Amino acid sequence: MDLVDDEATFGAASSDGSDSSSMLVIACGAIAKELLEVIRLNSFTHLEVECLPGKLHNVPRRIPAAVEAKLAANPDRSVFVAYADCGTGGDLDRVLARYGAERIPGAHCYEFFAGGATFAEMHDREPATFYLTDFLCRHFDRFVIQGLKLDRHPELKSQIFANYRRLVYLAQTDDAALVEKGQEAATYLGLEYEVVRTGYGDLQRTLVDVVTRSRAGSTRTARAG
Repeated sequence: MDLVDDEATFGAASSDGSDSSSMLVIACGAIAKELLEVIRLNSFTHLEVECLPGKLHNVPRRIPAAVEAKLAANPDRSVFVAYADCGTGGDLDRVLARYGAERIPGAHCYEFFAGGATFAEMHDREPATFYLTDFLCRHFDRFVIQGLKLDRHPELKSQIFANYRRLVYLAQTDDAALVEKGQEAATYLGLEYEVVRTGYGDLQRTLVDVVTRSRAGSTRTARAG
């Protein structure tokens, strides 16, 4: 699974999808594959994942309302939101504050995969950088070439990417085929190419921290009872 284009639910849930004992993760469908792998690696069998359509990635103004609808529908559950700000200009954080929910730190998936300090260093070293993740390497044609209409209007390529110098592939996995696809993308755009292996970065670190704190809170509540 590389992309969830429609809403989808995965993981620990009762037959009617309302298991209040599990933690709910509201996630961007564009990181479904990576999120489910983090859950598998950490054996988080009590998590239920509800993915919003990955195509919201291209219309960030719609993300806050879509997340709020999920939060409002689950008022009695522990919820984590697997988004960064993702271009919402702080609107997502305002929604989360009303419901007491947390999200992944950072402005976007490039930052949370790389980690804040590493991403800042890369950006300072070369601000004119175009970034790819595993997901965007796999779907470069769909989200970049077709998404920016470069297939129909090739003259746009030089206009859009005129001020870029470098393409950095932030690799979540060790996949030679994706490294090659990243090189093809860099060649197509006429950019220098660099691979930085990030793993799952703050996506994994934050989820592990949230789950650990949730379990500790549940243990304290059980003891107090």
